[in-house]
Amino acid sequence: GIPWPSGQISGTFKRIRSTVNEKEQKQPLKDLDEVMRSSDCPYIVQFYGAVFREGDCWTCMELISISFDKFYNYVYSVLDDVIPEEILGKITLAAVKALNHLKENLKIIHRGIKPSNILLDRSENIKFCDFGISGQLTEDAGCRPYMAPERIDPTYDVRSDVWSLGITLCKLATGQFPYPKWNSVFDQLTQVVKGDPPQLSNSEEREFSPSFINFVNLCLTKNESKRPKYKELLKHLFILMYEERTIEVACYVCKILYQMPATPSFPMYVD
Repeated sequence: GIPWPSGQISGTFKRIRSTVNEKEQKQPLKDLDEVMRSSDCPYIVQFYGAVFREGDCWTCMELISISFDKFYNYVYSVLDDVIPEEILGKITLAAVKALNHLKENLKIIHRGIKPSNILLDRSENIKFCDFGISGQLTEDAGCRPYMAPERIDPTYDVRSDVWSLGITLCKLATGQFPYPKWNSVFDQLTQVVKGDPPQLSNSEEREFSPSFINFVNLCLTKNESKRPKYKELLKHLFILMYEERTIEVACYVCKILYQMPATPSFPMYVD
């Protein structure tokens, strides 16, 4: 395995159940070692080490307050509120920067973009986790509900992650998954592959800026050959706007975390 770094760290352990054999474990650890040495991206969670034990991989990563699935569920379901678009803007900026860094510097496609893999804390950190090694240690890489149509075809590229980002942003913006509930995997595959793509739009409950709607719907372009890659997304007006704007993300996150009750998994939402 990869040794833990010296000195004191604040971290958390994650167990990844492995379906690969011992001979196939070497490459994922090598890839994770490369991720550990790439600490220059502020939008990617830091990994401190990994070991294989009883066939599973245990990783130690940077401790950050909460994942976005728990956060948005509390906002929409308990508070009956919405996440402001300006916060979504900073999340979107962090997402594109993180994914572009993974692709350009580590040659990694995330393959598992969803709210639970976006982490945030009181210090205004928005970071992505669970990439690379998870995809290699499990037979079914990625998360089915967020999967792009062309994922059925093994020739998918980074534009599959762009689709998953669009699905994620739809859910964070509305509090609802953009597809209706599926009764079976067949129904899911039929709708995702054959049906029209979901699209973000204004409603009586909520209005979004034209640039945000355009960005999300570009990500959800059904034809992957016409769907933009990260270099194009980085030039989008919505991204450029939030690169320049100062948003009090920490104040908003703290306000929500202070209201959330303690749970066995999260006794206190502190950093």
